[in-house]
Amino acid sequence: MSTRDRERPVSGWAVGFAVFAGALMLMVGTFQAFAGLAAILENEFFAVGRNYAYEIDVTGWGWLHLIIGIVIIAAGIGVFSGAAWARAVGIALALLSAIANFFFIPYYPVWAVLIIALDVIVIWALASYGRDAAVA
Repeated sequence: MSTRDRERPVSGWAVGFAVFAGALMLMVGTFQAFAGLAAILENEFFAVGRNYAYEIDVTGWGWLHLIIGIVIIAAGIGVFSGAAWARAVGIALALLSAIANFFFIPYYPVWAVLIIALDVIVIWALASYGRDAAVA
């Protein structure tokens, strides 16, 4: 990196997006982990609606949500530290989380749709800032 690149000011918006993305990842990861724990510990808590095309074991999805949540939390911490890998991993995990929650809609529809919306915001926030903002 040249001296000129280091002297270039980083936009406040870019830094804000970096912090926003990291905070959202921590929040979404925590939500995912708690939903996963609820499905693992008390799978009768989730009631399945009739006539849904996908029939999936709640305990299995609980483990998936728990693992995704823990990895999203780790990537969120990475975003705060400015790690380049955290952005790519965060976008991939938010995409995976949105897909997993699509299949979770019949078990907990409002929660699943909320997490899908937050995943879309995480993808937008991670894609909208550059490396300079992450380091700042």
